[in-house]
Amino acid sequence: MAGIMIQILRITVLAGLLAASQLAAESAGDNELRKAEESWAAAVKAGDRATLEKMFSDDLVYTHSTGSVDTKAQYLDKLKAGTQRYTDLQYSGMKVRSWGGDAGVINSQLRMIGSTNGTPFDNTVYVIHVWIKQGGSWKLVAHQTTRKGQ
Repeated sequence: MAGIMIQILRITVLAGLLAASQLAAESAGDNELRKAEESWAAAVKAGDRATLEKMFSDDLVYTHSTGSVDTKAQYLDKLKAGTQRYTDLQYSGMKVRSWGGDAGVINSQLRMIGSTNGTPFDNTVYVIHVWIKQGGSWKLVAHQTTRKGQ
């Protein structure tokens, strides 16, 4: 009986260690993903087209809260032309989830301040970002915003 109890204890301890190591790995992936998100926000505010070009997946789908949808090239062209400008981005309630270190989703409420075609906006939106890791770097593959209250 004592031998069985020791085996159960060993299995329980091993399962706990495996679970803890998995949580640590997920936490590291979550931290990497959060840093990628913060880099996106900084690049958007700075209008840093070169950084965003590297950060965006080639097949990016960028859906604005207005319902308009851009490809990577279309969105970057808007930034280059100055038709889309952001002066501030303020996150609240960010939830970061990564899976296996190669895929992740960020959900948040986001206050976006800027202008489109010279018309100022100050919108609070819900944002979903889908990220994948390609070539060792996080790439944004999907951006979706919905205005709060819709």
